Amino acid sequence: MSNEDRITQGSCRCGQVQLKVRGRPVMTFACHCTGCQKMTASAFSLSSLFPEDAFEWSGLEPVIGGLHGDLRHFFCPHCLSWMFTRFDAMGPFVNVRSTMLDEAQAFTPFIETCTSEKLPWAQTPARHSYPQFPPMEDFPKLMAEFAAQGG
Repeated sequence: MSNEDRITQGSCRCGQVQLKVRGRPVMTFACHCTGCQKMTASAFSLSSLFPEDAFEWSGLEPVIGGLHGDLRHFFCPHCLSWMFTRFDAMGPFVNVRSTMLDEAQAFTPFIETCTSEKLPWAQTPARHSYPQFPPMEDFPKLMAEFAAQGG
């Protein structure tokens, strides 16, 4: 099976929303912003960025929580697990919370963002760190490097 054919399943905590992604992500992240800290009740959030057409959900209709603007966070309406984010400025991609996917350990963060807000003891194995969100013009280079190392 090629990486493009790989199917990874996942779900919210209660299992009433199922997630499915095809292929490998185009990037993986750890975000240290205080918003992610509050929404996860942890030191950072973990995300895997997939093309829109490689992502599916089924089951209960996700609801928007957190921010309600260009950045939209989707939650299970029953258990309120934060499952994925859509951000129009990123283009046709879906930012799936890596821990919602089966085999979450396979989605090691490649970059970490908002390190200016990180808790001093929080560490990740990310190869690149940004004090804020990376400039959009950096993404093609980062995605190419991520793909070259096997994603």
